[in-house]
Amino acid sequence: MVSLKQLREAVARLASCLSLKGDHARRSNISNRAAKIRPSNIRDAARLVTEMSAKTRVINLGQGLPQYPAPQFLKDAAKAAIDANINQYSNTWGDPLLRQAIARKFQRYNGVTYNPETEITVTCGASEAINAALLATVNPGDEMIVFEPFYENYHPNAMIVDATLRYVQLREPDWTFDEKELEAAFNKRTKVLLLNTPHNPTGKVFSRRELEAIARLCRKWNVLVICDEIYEYMVYDGARHVSMAAIPGMKERTITVSGLSKTFSVTGWRLGYCAAPPEITRALRRVHDYLTLAAPSPLQAAAVVALNQPDDFYKELADKYRALRDQLCPMLEAAGFKFQKPQGTYYVFADCSHMGFATDRQAWEYMLRALGVATVAGYCFYRPEQSPRHLRFCYAKYPETIAEAGERLKVLTEQLSSGKPLVVPPEPTT
Repeated sequence: MVSLKQLREAVARLASCLSLKGDHARRSNISNRAAKIRPSNIRDAARLVTEMSAKTRVINLGQGLPQYPAPQFLKDAAKAAIDANINQYSNTWGDPLLRQAIARKFQRYNGVTYNPETEITVTCGASEAINAALLATVNPGDEMIVFEPFYENYHPNAMIVDATLRYVQLREPDWTFDEKELEAAFNKRTKVLLLNTPHNPTGKVFSRRELEAIARLCRKWNVLVICDEIYEYMVYDGARHVSMAAIPGMKERTITVSGLSKTFSVTGWRLGYCAAPPEITRALRRVHDYLTLAAPSPLQAAAVVALNQPDDFYKELADKYRALRDQLCPMLEAAGFKFQKPQGTYYVFADCSHMGFATDRQAWEYMLRALGVATVAGYCFYRPEQSPRHLRFCYAKYPETIAEAGERLKVLTEQLSSGKPLVVPPEPTT
C-alpha cells in the first residue's frame, strides 16, 4: 500500500516533470545575444545587387569591395605556396615568417616595436581579430565606448560579448567629437574603447591631438583601446595616419588590428592580424585557437611577399584612391549631396536629406531600384534608435565605373529639379 508520503513525493515529481516540460516548450532556440543582432544592410545590399545584376546593369558603390584585382605578385605567391604543398595547418598564431614581416611593418610604418613571438597574432580577417580581442578582454556587463557613426560590425561585436555600449557622437561637418562628452562616457565600468582610424564610414583620420585626448582618458580610467587600422595606408591631402599604440603610454593598453583585405584587394582571403601586450596576446590566442584555429596557410605565405613591398607600392595606392575620390566627389555635389571630403579610407559619407525621404533606407532603395546605383544606407552605422539621413558611397572602383555612376546621378538631379517627390519603384514581380 502506498503511503501518504510516497504519494506526495510522486505528485511532486510529476509536477516537476510537467513544469520542466512546459519550460522547454516555451524556451526559444535562439540565444538572446543572437536575437539582439540586427541584419547587416551591407551584406543584404550585396546579395540584392547580385540578384539584380542577373537581370540588369547595377553600379555597385556599396560594399567595400575593391574593383581592382589583387596584385599579380600576390596571386603568383599564393599559387606558388599551394604548389609547394603549404596546404596544412600553420602555427595557429600565424606563420612565424609572416609574424616577423608584420613586426617589421609595425616598426617601419607605425613606429611601434613588437615581439613577433609574444605580441603578434594572425587571424581570419580583421573582423575575427576584433571579436577575439573583445572575447579575451570583456566580461558581460562591462562598458565599451564607440564613436558614432561606427563601422556596422561594432554593434554586434558588443552584443556577442554582452557588453554595454556607450556612444560618443562624431559631429558634422568635420566629424569631430566633444572632449567633455567623451570624458562623460568613462566610468569605473568602462573596459574598452573601440576606435577606427582612418574611419569607416566618414573617411575621417583622427589627428594626433584627438588621439592624445582619448589616450589621456584611457590612462586615467585604466581602459583598453582596440584600434582598427585596416585603412591605414589610404590617407590623402597631407593627412597622416597615427597609430594609437604610438602615443606615449598607450602601447601597453592598445590592441592594434589591421589586415591585407583593403590594401591588397583580397577581401575574400580573410587575412588579418593584431598586436597587443604579451598578457593580452596570450588570452587572445586562446580565444583565437577555438574560434578559427588558423588562417589559410598558403595565403599567409603569400602575405609575407605582400608586406615586403617597397614604400612606392603604398604611395601609388594612395595616389590612385585620391584620384578616384576626386572623380566621384564633384558628381555627388552636383547631385545635391553634402559631405566632408574624406581624408582617408575609400568612402564618401553623404547627407541625403535633399532627396526628401523619411529614412535613408528609403533613399538607399530609391538609388538602387530607380537608378541602378548601389550604396549603403547610413542607419547601419548608428545605434538602432537613431534616424540618420546618409548614404555611403565606395570609390574603390574603376574610373569608368565611377563615370557611369555619374551619368546615372544626373537622372537624380533632373528628377529633383522637376519639383516632384521621388518615389521608390516597386519591387519587380517574378
